[in-house]
Amino acid sequence: MGPIGVAEHLAPFLPGHALVPTGGSTPINAVSAAPWGSASILPISMMYIDMMGGEGLTYATKIAILNANYVAARLEEHYPVLYKGANGRIAHECIVDPRAFKASAGVEVEDISKRLMDYGFHAPTVSFPVPGTLMIEPTESESKAELDRFCNAMILIRAEIQEIIDGRQPRGNNVLKNAPHTAQMVAASEWDRPYSREQAVYPAPWVKEHKFWPHVSRIDEAYGDRNLICTCPPVEHYST
Repeated sequence: MGPIGVAEHLAPFLPGHALVPTGGSTPINAVSAAPWGSASILPISMMYIDMMGGEGLTYATKIAILNANYVAARLEEHYPVLYKGANGRIAHECIVDPRAFKASAGVEVEDISKRLMDYGFHAPTVSFPVPGTLMIEPTESESKAELDRFCNAMILIRAEIQEIIDGRQPRGNNVLKNAPHTAQMVAASEWDRPYSREQAVYPAPWVKEHKFWPHVSRIDEAYGDRNLICTCPPVEHYST
C-alpha cells in the first residue's frame, strides 16, 4: 500500500515506473500508476479524517480500544491474552494465544480459524504478529451484540477443544480438525464422524437463523504460499 524499504542488493527487483525512478529494474514491472504504491490510499484516509474531525476521531479511537478490551476481558478466562499493560489492559488489538493446545489437544490456530467459519465468522488475523496466535481487532463500528456473538463462538470452540483434551473426542478426527463443514459433506448419505451433523454445521443458535455455507473445506493451507507451483500449460502447447 505504501513505500517498501529493502536492502541495496534487492533494489533491482523492486517494481519500476515509466516516469519516476524507483530503483526497480525496468518500467514494465510497474504495479500501479503511482510510483511507490496505491495512490487511492491517501484520499480515502483524507476523506475519513475530514468527515470525522478531531472530536470524531478521538471518540472512534476510544470505542475501538474499548471494544478490544471488552473482547480481551471476555476471552481471558478461556485463552491467554498477550501484551497486557501495567493495568491489565491492551490497546486496539487483542492477541489470544492458543499455542498450548497443540500439545494438549493437537489443535493449532489454523483449526480454530477454520472452525470459526462453521460459526459464521471469517477468522481474524492468524499468526501475526506472533506465530500461532489470533489477533482480533474490533473496530469502532462493531456493536456489542456482534462482539458478544464472536466471543461466544470463541468460548464454544474452547469447550470443543476441552472435549479433545478430556478424551471425549479423538485428536485427529473432531469438529476442529474437519472444519469447515460444507453442505455437500453433511448432505452425503454416509456420515462417519464421531460427532453429529448438527454439531458440525449448527454449533450455536444464531447459526440456524443465518447460516453461511463454506463452498470448500480445507485445501492445502499455506503450502501454495511456500512452494512455487506452476499451473501454466507446457511450452509445447503454445507451438500450435
